[in-house]
Amino acid sequence: MARRWLRAVLSLRRAGRRTNVALLVVLIAAAVTGGIAFAAGTPIPARLATIAHGVFGLAVVLLVPWKTVIVRRAPLLRAASLVLIGLIALCVASGLVEVFFGYGLWWRLSPIQVHVGSALLAAPLLAWHVLHHRPQRLRRMDLSRRTLLRTGALAAGAAATYAALEGVGRLAGSASASRTSTGSHPISAAAVPATIWLFDQVPVVGSDHQVLVAGSAFSISDLASRSEAIPARLDCTSGWYTDGVWSAVSLVDLIPPEKLAAAASIEVASVTGYSRRFPANEAGNLWLATAYHNQPLQPAYGAPVRLVAPHRRGFWWVKWVTSVKLSDLPSWAQPPYPLQ
Repeated sequence: MARRWLRAVLSLRRAGRRTNVALLVVLIAAAVTGGIAFAAGTPIPARLATIAHGVFGLAVVLLVPWKTVIVRRAPLLRAASLVLIGLIALCVASGLVEVFFGYGLWWRLSPIQVHVGSALLAAPLLAWHVLHHRPQRLRRMDLSRRTLLRTGALAAGAAATYAALEGVGRLAGSASASRTSTGSHPISAAAVPATIWLFDQVPVVGSDHQVLVAGSAFSISDLASRSEAIPARLDCTSGWYTDGVWSAVSLVDLIPPEKLAAAASIEVASVTGYSRRFPANEAGNLWLATAYHNQPLQPAYGAPVRLVAPHRRGFWWVKWVTSVKLSDLPSWAQPPYPLQ
């Protein structure tokens, strides 16, 4: 036991360049996998990205003792470095709150919004931190057997910690046991909040509103008369999901087949200017909805017509739809996340 304790102490004392490199790698990996998990809507990619994100996040926590030794050696701690530490700590803590306590609002923010927001604020500070320190060069010994074993031990430790926390959460009956593959937690249809993406605002749309679909205008009554009941899951990036039944009409029933066959993508736009682009071959799985659970849509929820896009995260479900245009541009010719 004494030998193990001594080895642990000596290992901490040797913390340095490799610890910094390892921490940088896992932070970048956590950000990348988090971005993928944020966008993924289908179960398998979402589950894999969510697990990887959690493991990399816990790897950051496991590296804290070694990084603490390095920080204590520094002759001077800059304010920006302290803010960076605080943001990373807030990011990890809010992520754990989201997992184990579920969706909720504190000061009008959900834990996942704090998690993502603190990560975005930390990114430029992390870049500044790296650029203002001595560059780290790859050395031959960095690929040694001992280094690979240590890397494997870190990965195994993070994975084991992730599995242990999952088990504890299930045994304790916490909210973590009920979350879906994307990490979102279930809420009832009556509890669905009126979420807005970034700076979009709820517009005033008149009852005579029409939607232009591939050059043809459809009134709300036209769309409602063609609608059928469509069960779909709305999985919001705010950390919640709900299963509901929408009264909606498929785009494939509104767009002439010859026009659809000649297009590469479909751009669905809101009266606010918000828009998302989809592959043309997904037209059969994109719906224009005018009602939810047999009740007309409310203004904050996209009235009079919104897009329903099963297997896509909530920010793809364009509200207050004004037009559906066919395009020769590929579906990926847009920012991965809306900028509005």
